[in-house]
Amino acid sequence: MKLTKKHKAAIKSYLRAVAASGITVVLAIAADIHPAYATLLGAVVAPLIKAVDPSSGKEVDYGIDAK
Repeated sequence: MKLTKKHKAAIKSYLRAVAASGITVVLAIAADIHPAYATLLGAVVAPLIKAVDPSSGKEVDYGIDAK
């Protein structure tokens, strides 16, 4: 099965989100943070990681505006 460019972009975006979530969980466990604060931290950290990554704004590759 050959993946199209659209599928590759979607998978990359998904893996980026999973990595951000994993980092947040590991930091929350290491710092012994209350689960509610860990969730709040994840809600703040994930958009920051997306903003820092220069290739993350390419949802036009697989989103509604995809060609």
